[in-house]
Amino acid sequence: MNQRTYPQGVPCWIDTEQPDVEAATKFYGAIFGWTFEDAIPPGTPGRYLTAKLNGQDVGGMSSTRNGAAVWNTYIAVDDADASAQRLASAGATIQSTPADVGEGGRGAILADPEGTEFRIWQANRRQGSQVANLPGAWNFSDLHTSNPSAAMAFYRDAFGWQVDDLGYGLLIRKPGYGDHLEATTDPGIRARQAAVATPSGFEDAIAWISDATPNEPPHWHVTFTVADRDQTVADAERLGAHVLSQNETYWTREALIRDPQGAEFTASQFTPPSG
Repeated sequence: MNQRTYPQGVPCWIDTEQPDVEAATKFYGAIFGWTFEDAIPPGTPGRYLTAKLNGQDVGGMSSTRNGAAVWNTYIAVDDADASAQRLASAGATIQSTPADVGEGGRGAILADPEGTEFRIWQANRRQGSQVANLPGAWNFSDLHTSNPSAAMAFYRDAFGWQVDDLGYGLLIRKPGYGDHLEATTDPGIRARQAAVATPSGFEDAIAWISDATPNEPPHWHVTFTVADRDQTVADAERLGAHVLSQNETYWTREALIRDPQGAEFTASQFTPPSG
């Protein structure tokens, strides 16, 4: 099976930091069907687990750095060191300098000019999430920001992103990503999207931008695809999570969920107009 790869500027990986890793594996394993493998040798300080769905990598889980449970988003780069310096020159703050992560790759932690943390990843053996947009897998990461125009300007310069105002949302595209997917792991992407009348250029879609709600800190928010939103809500509540809101859009049925240790994510059931 060909590995799913990510061109520079495309979000490629997500992970969550949790105070109690074992408890978090039970929660996410139950609602998404994930299994977990240790990704660092025994005896190494802290823990890092790879989450898998049907044997394929979907994300990671680690012990926290500061006690808070959060989800993180990584953006693919060709050269972590050069990218970190370029991003710093564009106004980002380097919070953790580039470092090798075993043989998996090389990464760094940065914050955009508004203070929103994001991570960059230069892949070696670990290319990124190997399954996406299926129930139990990563769907999108969305930038929640109090200043969308400033955020668009920074990320456009930083990664070559384009932003389309679709009326109901600001879609981030990485031009050429659809060509990459069509030539590698998803040859039917354009035909499949045409069948449900997605917006023009949606094959290049990589993220969304939305206004942060009052008192919401700017952050990269993670959304997962689910087969049945209502069942996911029921499962999450039974397992100790809090369902903060539910809503329906033209394309989806969604729920905003805070996991038992405090990390927030969205569960999204795809309900296209033709469905």
